[in-house]
Parts: sequence; structure tokens; C-alpha cells
Amino acid sequence: MQIEHVCLLLVAALGAGWVDAVVGGGGLIQLPALMVLNPGQPVAAALATNKLASIAGTSSAAVAYLRKAKPDLQVAVPAAGLAICAAAGGAVCAAAISSSVLKPLIMVVLLSVAAIVVLKPDLGRVPRLVLRTRRRLAAAILIPGLAIAFYDGLVGPGTGTFLVVAFTTLLGTDFVNASANAKIINTGTNLGALIVFAAEGKVLWAIGLAMAVCNIVGAQLGARMAINRGAGFVRGVLLCVVTALVIKLGYEQFFA
Repeated sequence: MQIEHVCLLLVAALGAGWVDAVVGGGGLIQLPALMVLNPGQPVAAALATNKLASIAGTSSAAVAYLRKAKPDLQVAVPAAGLAICAAAGGAVCAAAISSSVLKPLIMVVLLSVAAIVVLKPDLGRVPRLVLRTRRRLAAAILIPGLAIAFYDGLVGPGTGTFLVVAFTTLLGTDFVNASANAKIINTGTNLGALIVFAAEGKVLWAIGLAMAVCNIVGAQLGARMAINRGAGFVRGVLLCVVTALVIKLGYEQFFA
């Protein structure tokens, strides 16, 4: 790769780490950068290298949130354990399911997320009192740990966003603490997918490790800003990321 392309990838990794730490969706920046700036590589190599950089950022952000925020470890830890296996399964299935089938479905889900956030302006601003029944706790573990984690291994972009909204709606968590939960589970999803990609020899280790360092820097900056600025800041970033994801998927589906 040309040195200027390497530098641009590192900048993209920094930005992706910041976005991922705040609300998820860093793959929206990092994955296209890998595919555009290193066009000769297989798509699987771009996906694998993206996971290597992302796991460094998400785990770093998880540590930052553990120190300052209040993640729900009763839910996040078992969900993260399930997520490793579910994301690995998604990565194995990645070649078997056409993205043309998935993209319209993902767009509908993202538009629903945006509608919920816009129509419920108080959602995630402060914690809501929710009766923590066994059924609700089970849903808060299984939906992120299985369904969303499988999606992350299969496709990826928007995983952190889905996790944040899941915890906000299921457990009444505010956006900052939902992001804290999301980072723990997202570390598990990245690990599961990375294990599969590494076993298949898809990871570009040199550029991936360099991007991982930048991803950590961006993640630390993003986590601290989210904690210091609060739920309103996270809500604004969430809407921006969801809008960008919808535009990106819509362009790929109808115009690319």
C-alpha cells in the first residue's frame, strides 16, 4: 500500500474508534476505508482486518466505561459470553447469505430505530424505572447476545447502535450506561468473528495492528466525551450514525 493510503486508514481507524465508543457504528467509517484504500484485497480480508482493529477499540472503551459509568454486569457479561459464539456463527455464515437479501431488512430496522429515538425524545436521557422480571432480563441477554451478535459476525455495521437501543428499551437504561453495556458485548462479538477470520487466514495483521492502536486512541476519546457530556450528546451522535447508515445502505441497494 502507498504511504498516503496507510495514513488515511489510520485516520479512519481513529474516527471509527471514537464513533464506536460513543454509540457504535464505527464500521461505517473503517470498513469502507479498508475496501477503498486497498482495493486489491478480498472482501473477507477487509472484514477480518476491520474486526482486528475494532476489538482493540471496543475492549479499550469497555475498560473506560467500567471505570466511570455503571454497566449492568449481570446482563452484559453473560450476553458477551453468548456473543462470542453467535458472532463466530455469523462469520461462518457470512459467505452463504446474500447481502442483497439483508440490506433492505437492515434499512427497515434502522429507520425504526431512528423513528423511536425521534418520537420519544426522553428515551435514554435519564434511566427509566422498569420492572426487571425474569422474562425481561432473559430478553436483555438473549437478544444482544444471540441475535445482534450473529448479525455482527454476518454483516457488522450498526451493531453498537442496535445494542444501545436494545438496552435502552428493554431495561430503561440511559444512553451512557447502555453504551457501557454495548461495549462489553461488542468486544465479545468482535472476538468471535475475529477467531473465525484468523483461523481462515483472512486477517491483514500488519495494517490491522496499526489501525488497532489508532482505534484505541479514538475509543478512549469517545468514551470520555460520552461520559462527560451525558445522554443528550450520545443521542445526537446516535441519530447521526443511524442516518448515515441508512443513506449508505440505500445507496448500495438502489444506486451502486
